[in-house]
Amino acid sequence: MRRTAVALLVALTAACGTTSSPSAAPPSSSAPSADAVPAVPGLEAEAVRLRTDEAVGGRVQVRITASEQFTVTSVALDSPGFAALPPTVETAEFEPGRVIDLPAPYGTPVCDAQPLPAAARLTVVRPGGGEETVHAPLSADVLQLIHDEECAVEAVTETVDVAVTDLADDGDALAGSLTLTRRQGDEPVVVTTLNRSVLVEASADGLPLELREGASNARTDVSFTPATCDPHVLSETKKPYVFPLTVQVGDDEPVNMDLRLDQAAKDGLAALVQRVCAVGR
Repeated sequence: MRRTAVALLVALTAACGTTSSPSAAPPSSSAPSADAVPAVPGLEAEAVRLRTDEAVGGRVQVRITASEQFTVTSVALDSPGFAALPPTVETAEFEPGRVIDLPAPYGTPVCDAQPLPAAARLTVVRPGGGEETVHAPLSADVLQLIHDEECAVEAVTETVDVAVTDLADDGDALAGSLTLTRRQGDEPVVVTTLNRSVLVEASADGLPLELREGASNARTDVSFTPATCDPHVLSETKKPYVFPLTVQVGDDEPVNMDLRLDQAAKDGLAALVQRVCAVGR
């Protein structure tokens, strides 16, 4: 059975750190084992995901609670369930009682490994100028949820390619085909829902679209029309052309994922919104 996607919405409030350019990539994750992650004097760490992280994608916050004075100059995640990424350079000054969230990207999921236990790899400068790299035990249930979600999507994409093809201008819309192309296996695959993005309405009247058992492809008409010309939405949205859809493979649980669009399709949607919204002003 493939992994089941877990719906997640973690909306927390916290003070945010400042992100700057990462340094060179480290070797593979060096997170200690479950019973070997010693506490780091003066701090506790927790991984959380905020609304902004969901909007941007691919990152969480390492929430550090201090009981001593120190400065953090870099942060990274160490989890066997995600590919290691370079540390994010930070300058965050801590005093006893201060809580600061530091953004930390996570790598591609390693679906044959568990994401826990996890650690936060921090560069810490103590009073007097001594610098050290520490692995802080990371309370990180959110990483398990993210791992489940992304591995469920990966299992679907290994079975079927879901794409928009033959996209072309159709007046105040773009029209094309929503296409399922089998990559492996012979189980039936069904797309049950396709939802709008922040800016654009997506319509596929042929849903649910089924790729029948043993069939190689299936398709239905799809069209995209601007859903809003609100200037605030146009300028502020971080993911203007992300269309959630639900896919079920065989008897597995339905998986929530994003419709993958190539750059030409995204450019076409951007031109459509610009054209329609300019006319409407």
